[in-house]
Amino acid sequence: MVDWAPVVVGVVLFVLLSPGLVVELPGTQRRVEFGSLRTNGKAIAIHTLIFFTLFTIIILALHLHIYAG
Repeated sequence: MVDWAPVVVGVVLFVLLSPGLVVELPGTQRRVEFGSLRTNGKAIAIHTLIFFTLFTIIILALHLHIYAG
């Protein structure tokens, strides 16, 4: 059996944490911007750290598994 949890969680977090799509931390004009569709280097670094932290907590600490088939 193949564990699909890392794939599903990774795709969902990637879409939700794409800088500028939903929220941008830090924003280009303000500290937090919503739906600006713009990004900068600081925002990419912050969103990468948030993605890695949430992904690690969900997959490793919570032992999430999704099996298909």
